[in-house]
Amino acid sequence: MAEATDGSYKGRKGIKKLKHENLSTKDSMTGIQVKATRRAKEVKASAPRGWKLNADVGSTGKWAFVKKDCFDLKTDKFGLNDFAWTEEIAECPVYHPSKEEFEDPLVYVQKIAAEASKYGICKVVPPLISSIPAGVVLKNEKRGFKFTTKVQPLRLARWDNNDKVFFFIKGRNYTIHEFEKMANKAISRRYSISGCLPPTYLEREFWTELVHGKKRSVEYGIDVDGSAFSCSPDDPLSTSKWNLKTLPRLPRSALRLLETSIQGVSEPMLYIGMLFSMFAWHVEDHYLYSINYHHCGAPKTWYGVPGYAAVQFEKVVQHFIYNHEILPMKGEDGAFNVLAEKTTMFPPNILLQHNVPVYKSVQMPGEFVITFPRAYHAGFSHGFNCGEAVNFAIGDWFPFGAEASTRYAKLGRIPIIPYEELLCKEAMLLSKSLSHEHNLPSDSISFCCMKSSFACLLRSHHLARWCFKKLRKSAIICPKSQGTIYCILCKRECHVAHVVCKCYNDPICLFHEREVLNCKCGTSCRIHLRDDVLEMEALAKMFERDEEIHGKVEVLLNYDPYYLWMQNIISSTKKKYIPYCELSRIKYDTSYFLGKKSTRESRGRDAKVEGNKKRRRRNPRKSMKEHSRSL
Repeated sequence: MAEATDGSYKGRKGIKKLKHENLSTKDSMTGIQVKATRRAKEVKASAPRGWKLNADVGSTGKWAFVKKDCFDLKTDKFGLNDFAWTEEIAECPVYHPSKEEFEDPLVYVQKIAAEASKYGICKVVPPLISSIPAGVVLKNEKRGFKFTTKVQPLRLARWDNNDKVFFFIKGRNYTIHEFEKMANKAISRRYSISGCLPPTYLEREFWTELVHGKKRSVEYGIDVDGSAFSCSPDDPLSTSKWNLKTLPRLPRSALRLLETSIQGVSEPMLYIGMLFSMFAWHVEDHYLYSINYHHCGAPKTWYGVPGYAAVQFEKVVQHFIYNHEILPMKGEDGAFNVLAEKTTMFPPNILLQHNVPVYKSVQMPGEFVITFPRAYHAGFSHGFNCGEAVNFAIGDWFPFGAEASTRYAKLGRIPIIPYEELLCKEAMLLSKSLSHEHNLPSDSISFCCMKSSFACLLRSHHLARWCFKKLRKSAIICPKSQGTIYCILCKRECHVAHVVCKCYNDPICLFHEREVLNCKCGTSCRIHLRDDVLEMEALAKMFERDEEIHGKVEVLLNYDPYYLWMQNIISSTKKKYIPYCELSRIKYDTSYFLGKKSTRESRGRDAKVEGNKKRRRRNPRKSMKEHSRSL
């Protein structure tokens, strides 16, 4: 789970160019100007590690004009003539759970989600505190702990081909004590104090620093592997379920079903900051939940945009932050692709001006901040601090996960987590415990979201196979090996089914109309289908007997672009498509998907299907399993 990564070498090039210009104009400068330039160099030399001053202090001529021009452009673009807008941003909700409510974090999150998700972010003040400080944990329990920082330029970019901001320049290697010492020295030099300043004052200082730009850069320990929660059984917070090392694997988190751990997603990472180190505007991978614990140090200011306003947010960024020449594609998807680099920082007053809801919070040590699915967020540190973050997913995330998977496939982005696999596993596990569902009223929303998402997935695949038959006329259905593979064309996860043909070296998914039409493989084209697909379709059909679930499925499918183009194929054929939920079990045979068969292999398969039909009355559940294997 990343806050902000990447960077640029343009700052170094700018300094070299500036030094050259200073030398070329030195002879024409007056004695006073020479003294000013010398003084600027002395200031730069005296700057502590972590603060890097550019050499333009005291310079004159063309560069001074360019810098002023850039400042004016950014002031006009971002509307930063004054900072009264900082008082207009409302605070996000703050929750104080009791010890009983604090017992299970995922149950508690589900309880507050209906209200808190409207703000994008919320703060939770726990009734427990950690008895072992993070510094002690990192020193004594993580012996030899060191981390490498990333350098962040403190300026706003114009976001065109000539002016972008990146965070990939590596900084120094530190122990936690060395970094704290450097960070405290930097803030002491700037403000002549060693303590924290008021949050409202530092908020204005931060945006003032960014709008003036090209003066300083800071260092930030980003995506540092590890955790600062103690292993001691005597630490009350570390032994609770709110320990971020164990939270993603709790029974109600879908991430517990991951076969392998994913650093930063199911395993926490540390974020070690100093004054004005920032995490740029971004949304979590796959629109997951995230939870951030503030171990120690100075506060952090957070900004959050609720998930329902994510499209508005992307449109504002597309039209008012980025120059269109840097966008890889048109529309919000182009903005999403650049935002995914996690280097875009801009003041939230732009969002206020265009009626995008935005909220803020000041996170103190010992407090949690939770971000909700598809909520864009950003922020900065008030001084040295150490935080820890990880992702998790509960049932109400699945519709967001479906949207993210569709978008990733459209953009050709490789998924980080296997969404389809997690959804299918969760649904099949739920089917085994349906008798206990009514005993969990707090999870009713989660169950509803998971059921509707599962039914949508199975409906889409059922229709995709039907369309494949209409477009191809001939194909063979084969059993699919267990596990998840990815489409070579769009990188879509293929957990339920995939297609193998001679046109491509690797499998493709069922959602490529043009490629299917142009395929010349004939009967050598094969659909590989999971052998438990009929069990999953039967379960989805049972879910849809609930009118509420059925209604949600119909609404969700109307927003699925792949489902809509498959509907166009239906309208172009004379045969009526029968959704799986209206099919009786006896109609489930391979001929429905494959059409007339003439090969010995297909005749043998049909004979086996007929044999399965005769056994259904005796043992319907067993015959379904046998029949699914025949596919």
